[in-house]
Amino acid sequence: MNDAIKERGLVLVCNAAGFVDRILRDDLGLGARIPPGTSFTHLVDHEAREKAQAFVAEMQLKHAAHDWEITVPLDAHLMPLHFSGARVDDGFLVVVASTRDDLHRINEELMRINNEQANALRMVAKDLALHARGNRALDDAAYEQLTRVNNELANLQRELAQKNAELQKLNETKNRFLGMAAHDLRSPLGVIMAYAQFLEAEATPVLSEEQREFVATIHRTSEFMLNLVTDLLDVSTIESGRLELQRAMIDVAALVERNVTLNRTLAARKRIAVDFVPSPVGPVQAELDANKIQQVLNNLLTNAVNYSHADTRVIVTLEASPESVTVSVRDQGQGIPAEELPKLFRPFGRTRVRGTAGEQSTGLGLAIARRIVEGHGGEIAVESQVGRGSEFRVILPRFTSALSR
Repeated sequence: MNDAIKERGLVLVCNAAGFVDRILRDDLGLGARIPPGTSFTHLVDHEAREKAQAFVAEMQLKHAAHDWEITVPLDAHLMPLHFSGARVDDGFLVVVASTRDDLHRINEELMRINNEQANALRMVAKDLALHARGNRALDDAAYEQLTRVNNELANLQRELAQKNAELQKLNETKNRFLGMAAHDLRSPLGVIMAYAQFLEAEATPVLSEEQREFVATIHRTSEFMLNLVTDLLDVSTIESGRLELQRAMIDVAALVERNVTLNRTLAARKRIAVDFVPSPVGPVQAELDANKIQQVLNNLLTNAVNYSHADTRVIVTLEASPESVTVSVRDQGQGIPAEELPKLFRPFGRTRVRGTAGEQSTGLGLAIARRIVEGHGGEIAVESQVGRGSEFRVILPRFTSALSR
């Protein structure tokens, strides 16, 4: 490739079944993990194997898969990398890059090289045709067929480049639209919810039972819609690559304890106790975005309360090592069937499990939490057993210097 290209990427060729044939480029140092003859899915994290298989299946079905984000072990950490693939001959060309921009640039470079190869093919075809005519070794029909095939190849390459550009623009437009719509809806929904809260608190004595039920319904519905548009705004920001982290040294124990205190009021309404078990080593400092991590913790605690029965406990623990901090949220709720666990961290991924008091879910909270955690260079995982509850664990590096090791 052109020496001017500095993006970190991996380019490989797989056969139709998804096994690696050869590696064309490896700036990420991942080639040793997938030597020729190895399944492409061995490249990714074990927890992401199912998503990698879905990526291969989409290439097999649609002959292309564009801009998938899959977690890969890289430099001793789990990192979300961007994947694209397209059918080439009897197999697939797969491109992996650190960022979406790198992915687009590497794809453009490959397309430029293909165009150069197509131009070389045209020159060879011309020379062969001239030679054939001079020696009468090939007839005019063969020459015309070769020219037609060559022209079709050039047209297909131009169409592919145009479609890729159109898809990128449409995706950017979609993210902007979601962001604007969510932003414009959030303020009026907040007003509706605030007035409903006021009526519930101040006007109850003068309202009939039916009217109080109407007000309660307005409050619940507006709160759900406000949470939904807030989540949509977060998703559009993250999907557009604009997740900005304001890192600073914080006391993680104080942050977790504050979030636990805020959620105890919600839990008390369902007679659920929320306990915090801090790290035995005392105060734990870490370089994190406090607001974003609080958003993650609030989502996990809210879910734990929503899906737990009355008279149970939610236990939040904090553990620390020199390199990382681990926060776990364990409930005694309904639990999640094993076959439905992969849905949890996908946008709009919902399981059959419902809130014990009829609570609604947007299906976006855990997907946003995963993006925030992975943006910090960490990981989020879950263990669950039906009838016994669930435990979510968030592991975060304590210092940004650990991300470059």
